Amino acid sequence: MKTLQEKIESRLKDAKGIWSVSVEDLNEGTSFSLNGNELFYAASIIKVPIMAAVFAVAEEGNIRLGDRLLLRRDDIVGGSGVLQFMSPGIELPIYDLLTLMIIQSDNTATNMLMDLIGMEKIQAVMNGLGMERSEIHHKLMIAQTNRVNSNEITATDVNALLTRIVRGECVSLHASEQMIRIMKQQQLSNGLIDSLPVKNNLIIGAIPDWEFAGKGGSVEGILHECAILYARGRCIAVTVLSKGCSEDEARKTIAQIGSEVYLYAR
Repeated sequence: MKTLQEKIESRLKDAKGIWSVSVEDLNEGTSFSLNGNELFYAASIIKVPIMAAVFAVAEEGNIRLGDRLLLRRDDIVGGSGVLQFMSPGIELPIYDLLTLMIIQSDNTATNMLMDLIGMEKIQAVMNGLGMERSEIHHKLMIAQTNRVNSNEITATDVNALLTRIVRGECVSLHASEQMIRIMKQQQLSNGLIDSLPVKNNLIIGAIPDWEFAGKGGSVEGILHECAILYARGRCIAVTVLSKGCSEDEARKTIAQIGSEVYLYAR
């Protein structure tokens, strides 16, 4: 782990902007953080604790993941996602909204879920899961002229959440399994898997060299990604947050970090 830390430090030495990285080897129980307590605007990484909060409310019996929510015209916002192109009046199961929120980073689905369980509940779940410095204050893609606080996270907090999910300690074992299942269907990446080997799809049923369960987030000047990387029987949780550099530069650096983590896992 010390060698991996040194390699990532070397990668970040000449990188522009401000960076924060947190890595944990779930097999060995070792970890490190670089600038891990620096606060960053959360962007869509906030959707991971929102997912955990929805599962928590379902576990308490206050909702069922099969319950359907009505898509209203007022719910529709721009940015990422497909629901903005759907017809108001359709109904979707909560589980499907969770899936869209994570694998397509759907902002409309996110806001619908936030309205369903409430901001206070999400913050309470975040606190209970050890996200000590991270905060949620607003929905996504909605301009608020009087906004005082923003959604903020730290790499240490996000990685703590990932490790609890992997260990089956996030809400419950069953909920953790479902969250991993959703995150493994991720269709978007901000670079962590860019430099990983291409998967061999020629042999049906073959065990892949690696799997990825993650979530990215981005707005102008900000590019983040958090993920659980499974490779050769190893499991590594990694969170990379960046601000103050171009998207191309940030993605390149995140890809380099992803490559170093993969080589370590092998």
